[in-house]
Amino acid sequence: MLNFFSEDIDFSLPLPQKTKKWIKNTAQSEGFDMAGINYIFCSDEYLLEINKQYLDHDYYTDIITFDNSEEDKQLEGDIYISIDRVRENAESLQVDFNTELRRVLVHGLLHLIGYSDSDDTLKKEMRAKEDQHLLLF
Repeated sequence: MLNFFSEDIDFSLPLPQKTKKWIKNTAQSEGFDMAGINYIFCSDEYLLEINKQYLDHDYYTDIITFDNSEEDKQLEGDIYISIDRVRENAESLQVDFNTELRRVLVHGLLHLIGYSDSDDTLKKEMRAKEDQHLLLF
């Protein structure tokens, strides 16, 4: 199951059915099934509070992923995305908002799958995976 929610902002995901199919195909191509993933779109301030409360980080971020998976190869989690941050990143990177949003959507999914971006080498691997899956949208 795959759900999209807005928490403290008015936001509707463009092309939700196509996006759901793409996310499911991405998971399957990595050898995983969807048990239940919730994408929650929110503001910078909302995500900052989550960052402080659960991760003890006092800074803005575009995404926070909580892995609730209990079985191997079954993805379950909550992925919070700051639409404010995605917009700002799209501008600074000079890319289309929807492209940057899809990058962040797949980034959260890749975290649930087990990819990390905790050092430069892992960041490069994560970015390559993002690029690979973005081409399939």
